[in-house]
Amino acid sequence: MNPFEKTHGSDYLRKPLPILLILSIAITAGHLTATKGLVAGLAIIVLPFAAFYMGALFVNPRIGIITILIFNFFVLGIGRYIPMTWGLLMDGLMVLMYLALFFKAFRIKVPWEKANSQLTLLVTIWFGYAVLQIVNPEAVSIAAWFYAMRGLALYQWLFVPLVFILFNKEKDLHLFFVIWGVLSVLATMKGMQQLIFGVDSYEQAWLDAGGDVTHILFGKLRIFSFYSDAGQFGASQGHTGVVFGVLALFAKNRKFQIFCGVVAMAGLLGMMISGTRGAIAVPAMGGVMFILVRKHIPSIVLGVIAGIGVFVFFKYTTIGNDNDQIRRMRTAFDPNDASLEMRRINQAKLKGYLATRPLGGGIGSTGNWGKRFSPNTFLANTATDSWFVAVWADTGIVGLYLHLFILFFILITGAYNCMFKIRDDWLKGRITALVCGMAGIMLASYGNGVFGQFPTCILMYTGMVFIFISPKLDRKIREEKEAQLELQAA
Repeated sequence: MNPFEKTHGSDYLRKPLPILLILSIAITAGHLTATKGLVAGLAIIVLPFAAFYMGALFVNPRIGIITILIFNFFVLGIGRYIPMTWGLLMDGLMVLMYLALFFKAFRIKVPWEKANSQLTLLVTIWFGYAVLQIVNPEAVSIAAWFYAMRGLALYQWLFVPLVFILFNKEKDLHLFFVIWGVLSVLATMKGMQQLIFGVDSYEQAWLDAGGDVTHILFGKLRIFSFYSDAGQFGASQGHTGVVFGVLALFAKNRKFQIFCGVVAMAGLLGMMISGTRGAIAVPAMGGVMFILVRKHIPSIVLGVIAGIGVFVFFKYTTIGNDNDQIRRMRTAFDPNDASLEMRRINQAKLKGYLATRPLGGGIGSTGNWGKRFSPNTFLANTATDSWFVAVWADTGIVGLYLHLFILFFILITGAYNCMFKIRDDWLKGRITALVCGMAGIMLASYGNGVFGQFPTCILMYTGMVFIFISPKLDRKIREEKEAQLELQAA
């Protein structure tokens, strides 16, 4: 066909129907924006794109995994600009992916067996325990259980099998790191904008509505970027610094090595400017885990020297005290810090209260959900300041031990795979990075409630899946290399 005779997209605008459709959408969006607000107007504009996306998702459910990996970085921060329960979109996306797989099963065989893993069993047990918490005699609010249970157990239970089924190849692991790296650099850039130029009007409105209580300390802003809060931003960027720092050490591709190095530095910079003291636990524990997994004497020696140097710098010197971020980080090494002492007092109170409540006070009884749904209770008015302390208060000592067992089982499995099962150096480096990052987040979660929040939770769950499928990936890589050698020999 003559290229000048082809029909292009712009040619459809010569026809009356497409023009009428566009005008109708524009007029309706304008009317709704004027009468119902910006959200209603945007909804009409977004509707055609949403319909197209839904069709694409049902054709290729893997699109949903990529969407979640991207959107989970913005899902909480975007609420400052467009007030809406954005977190429910994550639930909806995961459910839609299961529906898509269900309908695809009528045409092709869906490999459900790929989700047959110890990890799937563990997250199912944890989700089952969370569901049983509905009948906890101490629970005050079913609504609080519904909202809090999502971050505690539901997302993990829904997302992990989907990653096993839809996002399980070596190229998917590479894509995962690229998405993570690019968005983390953007997060640090946004954080630097807040540090240098200040917050925008929407962020200022969020601070004025109560965010300033925890984000303006001694007249200085704690940087939160487009994340939910400064604590999550700092820990997540520390997580990024650890993972991509390890990747940079192992990467063989020069361009990707430079990319990882830039991301690692941006991550550590973001951690520093966040003003989150507990975030320093992520690179500290990540470094210790790297030394243990590597089993390399020079690495152990260098790691110990570096660790001692960092400790001495923060504990016994005043170098850099004119910098607000360094000065605040230094308080994490002060055993007499007032904030640390208050945490000890609160944990002592909780210990006495939970001594006769082995199943805890019910999921959603602490933190923001407790204040919202059961504001006059003891647990709602006692700060937990920690992911693990919150799990202890909500689910009791039984839930805490179960949760810790699951996490340490995953961590030890990853370390074992890196040390004894994976033979390909580059794959070993990538899984080592995930294991070190997980160890760092686990330690940081003792000081802050970071584990179950976006984007850390989704990054962790995706990393857990690759930790468990790494031996299979290793075998496939070796088989491909052997096949290539055979072809070359022939």
